[in-house]
Amino acid sequence: MSVVPSVDLQDFVSGDPKRKEKFIKEIGSAFEDIGFVALSGHFLSDKLVDGLYEEIKSFFQLPQDVKDSYEIEGIGGQRGYTSFGKEHAKGKKEGDLKEFWHFGQYVVDNPKLENEYPANVLVKELSNFNEVGEETYKMLEKTAKYVLRALALHLNLEETYFDDYIKNGNSILRPIHYPPITSEPKNAVRAAAHGDINLITLLMGAHGKGLQVKNHKDEWVDAIAKPEELMINVGDMLSRLTNNKLKSTIHQVVNPPKELWGTSRYSVPFFMHPVGEMSLKCLENCIDEENPKLYEDITAGDYLQERLIELGLIKK
Repeated sequence: MSVVPSVDLQDFVSGDPKRKEKFIKEIGSAFEDIGFVALSGHFLSDKLVDGLYEEIKSFFQLPQDVKDSYEIEGIGGQRGYTSFGKEHAKGKKEGDLKEFWHFGQYVVDNPKLENEYPANVLVKELSNFNEVGEETYKMLEKTAKYVLRALALHLNLEETYFDDYIKNGNSILRPIHYPPITSEPKNAVRAAAHGDINLITLLMGAHGKGLQVKNHKDEWVDAIAKPEELMINVGDMLSRLTNNKLKSTIHQVVNPPKELWGTSRYSVPFFMHPVGEMSLKCLENCIDEENPKLYEDITAGDYLQERLIELGLIKK
């Protein structure tokens, strides 16, 4: 696999059984093979996408002391601002060359989770920032729900298997700014090679070179989406649940050629997480003699905690 396949979510929601089956087969095969697809037909309008980029560019252009006022201590970066170079990939000492913001879940009818999750941080300086962020979050969450329904059918599960686990899940929308590079980075790239923690990731902004995916031959492949497409990949939680039937693929964001060092890059991943109580115990129908169980049983919440410590966002 040298090219990331493209799929159209409208095939799945069309009401046409043949188109629906086509989508399930295409996305299932892609996630078993390279773990990435480019997806069109999602629920984000062009107007919403343009509005989000306008707001996040305005935020990252605010004075550093203003941005720093939104960096909240003690919550592992789960909400608000995380400053440049603070996060690193598992096993890396060098911080990634990025700063970012986190929007979290907008909990409905669940006071327990409302108390558990940190509150979303409201930016006072930008009148539309919070509203556009919330709308984008909800449209990406809706898109992810239908992708997971297709994957449930691919795995011979009930179509709505994931629905209750992702409702009020601990999902994160992360607008990222990779600032212009001003001097030769020492062993640092915009985002070092890593696998995502969550069930699936939906990425806005993979339209230019930079994002690379490692295929089964250990080759780095450019993952470039069309302007109307989201890049979607399997995270480690879904890989564990399916006993590695669906592949969580290592990926990275490399530094641009030197002549483009003076440019910023923006991307916006949505990390779809379930509620913390969800068991990641390997599905029985993904275990057989040829594919013995690879992972210990763990809940999504405990696994997330482990990984945030590895990333340096939470101290032991």
